[in-house]
Amino acid sequence: MSHAFRNLLRKIGSGPQTGENLTRPEAALATRLMLLQEATPAQIGAFMIAHRIRRPTGEELAGMLDAYEELGPMLTAIAAQPVLVLGIPYDGRTRTAPIAPLTALILATAGQPVLMHGGDRMPTKGGDPLILFWQGLGVNWTQLSLSQVQPVFEQTGIGFVYLPTHFPLAQGLVPYREQIGKRPPFATMELMWCPYAGNAHVVSGFVHPPTEAMFQTAFALRGIDTFTTVKGLEGSCDLPRERTAIVGLGRGDQLERLHLHPRDFQFEAKNVALDSVEHVIRQMKDALDGHPSEFMQSVLWNGGFYLWRCGVSPSVEAGIADAERLLMQGQVKQTLQTLRQAMAPMTVSGV
Repeated sequence: MSHAFRNLLRKIGSGPQTGENLTRPEAALATRLMLLQEATPAQIGAFMIAHRIRRPTGEELAGMLDAYEELGPMLTAIAAQPVLVLGIPYDGRTRTAPIAPLTALILATAGQPVLMHGGDRMPTKGGDPLILFWQGLGVNWTQLSLSQVQPVFEQTGIGFVYLPTHFPLAQGLVPYREQIGKRPPFATMELMWCPYAGNAHVVSGFVHPPTEAMFQTAFALRGIDTFTTVKGLEGSCDLPRERTAIVGLGRGDQLERLHLHPRDFQFEAKNVALDSVEHVIRQMKDALDGHPSEFMQSVLWNGGFYLWRCGVSPSVEAGIADAERLLMQGQVKQTLQTLRQAMAPMTVSGV
């Protein structure tokens, strides 16, 4: 048993009257002890559920990120420009089709590097993770070591940090999510995680407004100057089409609120449903071939916004037009082909 961890557990688990928040160093220590399994399973499970009930603070999230930075994987810098890091819930999607893989391909085609991260199907939601959709597009990130992801990232402008292979310490905590039956605060922290050593622009999806305030505090403590928050589909970075997209544009310690109304851009409609992984992959391939569909409309809506947010296009309207041009001219499909080719020697050889 870790006596140091027991003291931290007592601090957050003492109830509303005597319980206390952890300091940033204490949160980092607690996370480190859990990742290294120096805390016992009983201690880890108790901490996760106590922290879930009490809710984390922005300072605690900053400390958790400090530990991830210390012990986790890190891709080295590939460009002077900021890399867009998409923070999407690891427990996947159950209702709406994910758009992020095609958003990443559009951005990379336009010269904007993108980094994603996640794992396999994960409790408690057990939704379809992004890794399945990439595999359906012929891109299998699960077969690459971190040292192999690096040159692919450099060559194509697209990277993926896969938890089971690249961060087994964090993967070791996943079973606790099933055992406690709730998302622990780690699930919130993952939306902010940046496994990249260079200049980054982190985009964090969220569902509940208080989460956004915690993001802002944690980013400020960690000196993150540029970030974006998105109240997206199922907590992801994907813009909705059935309602106004609520976006936070973070610059320093300021958060500018942006409300994007899909109807103002002729995109108002039902969100594309996730009826099966296979069907969504077919829709992704059709969009890459330039075939019109509601899925293609969602791709243009998201691609246009992110091209503008990254400074590639001067406005959202221009970004939508640019995304459509890149898709219709086959350039985005060519980026996917380049990505497959960059990975092929590594996956075939199994090195």
